[in-house]
Amino acid sequence: MFNHTNRNMLAHYNQELLMRDLLAGITLFVMLIPQGMAYAMLAGLPPVMGLYAATVPLFIYALFSSSKHLSIGPVAITSLLVFSGVSILAEPGSREYISYALMLAVMVGAIQLLLGVSKLGFIVKFIPHSVMNGYTSAAAIVIGLSQIKHILGIDLGNHLQVHYILLGVLENIKGINLITVMIGVASIIVLIITKKMAPRVPGALLVVALSILYVSLFGLDKNGVQIVGNVPQGFPQLVIPSFSLETAQLLIPMAITIALLGFMESLAIGKAIAKKEKYKLNPNKELKALGLSNMIGACFQSFPVNGSFSRTAVNHQSGGATQMTSIITGVMIIITLLFFTSFFYYLPNAVLAAIILVAVYKLIDVKEMKHLFQVKRFEGWVWVTTFLVTLFIGIQWGIIIGAVFTLVLLLNRSSKPAIVELGYVKREKTFRNIKRYKEAETSDEAVILRIDSNLHFANISFVEEKVKDVLKKKRGARWLIIDMSGVNDVDTISVDTLEEMIDFYHEKGIITLFASMKGSIRDTVNTVNWNQKYKEQLNHLSLEQLLKVKGISINKRDEFIIDVMDFQI
Repeated sequence: MFNHTNRNMLAHYNQELLMRDLLAGITLFVMLIPQGMAYAMLAGLPPVMGLYAATVPLFIYALFSSSKHLSIGPVAITSLLVFSGVSILAEPGSREYISYALMLAVMVGAIQLLLGVSKLGFIVKFIPHSVMNGYTSAAAIVIGLSQIKHILGIDLGNHLQVHYILLGVLENIKGINLITVMIGVASIIVLIITKKMAPRVPGALLVVALSILYVSLFGLDKNGVQIVGNVPQGFPQLVIPSFSLETAQLLIPMAITIALLGFMESLAIGKAIAKKEKYKLNPNKELKALGLSNMIGACFQSFPVNGSFSRTAVNHQSGGATQMTSIITGVMIIITLLFFTSFFYYLPNAVLAAIILVAVYKLIDVKEMKHLFQVKRFEGWVWVTTFLVTLFIGIQWGIIIGAVFTLVLLLNRSSKPAIVELGYVKREKTFRNIKRYKEAETSDEAVILRIDSNLHFANISFVEEKVKDVLKKKRGARWLIIDMSGVNDVDTISVDTLEEMIDFYHEKGIITLFASMKGSIRDTVNTVNWNQKYKEQLNHLSLEQLLKVKGISINKRDEFIIDVMDFQI
């Protein structure tokens, strides 16, 4: 599975590329140490597991990926999804909880690998942008609020619904630890300032170092400031995640969600950088690489990982040229695990929470919601529905209900296709929608309709009713002309219904004609012998040609004149 791209990269690797990758790898290492620990805490896992997730998965991904720049590892939304899926089964931080998290990583990896091998990477296109954006915006708020307990130094339980978190804050407001609040707020301020004033300064590592020094010097852990405590030393041990069918059934919805979301996030940032660097990303290779990273990583105590927007951007900006950057980063994380974990003993939880808060707030995209409403209200309401469900019902339901809501709205729209009545516009010498062109001329004797949709079992009855309503208003109509230029497909039920319409209105003295019927549609209707039963149709002609051939014309006064002397049904 080691791909040709990576073999080619090694063949042309040189000192210049190594120096670029080394600089980028060190930069990513500086980011990943505090972020990894913070996201592990967000996932309800020991902070050291955030470092484990930044070792073996990075090596595996570097070997099998098609991206030269994507930086994988722990990310905020995936970590929150892990917490959401596993916390209902076990107490966060417990041995059982860790076991379930590793099992979840194997399941996520297996799903991604299966999709990649089956070349089903395209499946993520079926999750609408409006659902994804609404979901990530709400998830960012949930992530932020879930860290409030660490900033305030109080216990709020494991709730992920916004209203429960806020109620918990009100109920425990007297227990707030002011020193913890000061550390948290100061960390947020330093992170924001360094990001704006000195973006090259590793703000996260800076606040980690300063807070460890401050807490240890003044013994603040004895004043109620919660710290990371003992961080196990050494390379992550090889474990075989336990597996049970009953637990797998409970975890499968979350595994599918993480697998697809993780891939979408990875693919989005990976493609963006690949486009800038003028090389192609292979979605199915990316799926296989992510799948193997998660499955093998779980055997070395890694929870689910995927591509990171922020770290990938930093990797590119720092000059990273190949996936050797990830290998360098992983090696440095291992060195830290072997020799330097004791330095993190006095690291306050409030600092890790501050790192998470500053990292995710930009994911809240209200501007996109406004844009969706401006362009297409339908997509705006999908965004709002997904957003509210994620906030108040549960993060695991956000995408599911958002996607279902989208499907329902699409089915509703599909069942009511656009059908417009046409009239003749003199200045343009063509036929237009009479609702858009008020000057369009119509005739009491001829009704011209245009269908702007494919016809199928779910919408043909709507077409039938619409035709009936229009003809009711024009009692003297003798001609029903249907422009089929906007129809690309019809099913059996639609063909049968159109036949019934032709026969029904013929009995009432109304002649039905079709114009601009495409070749594929004509092939379909001819399988039931329309070319024999309705020889007069000439449905391959355009609307203007049909009117001319059948003697339906417009005189100098712009009125319809129907000449039927040469036309017999």
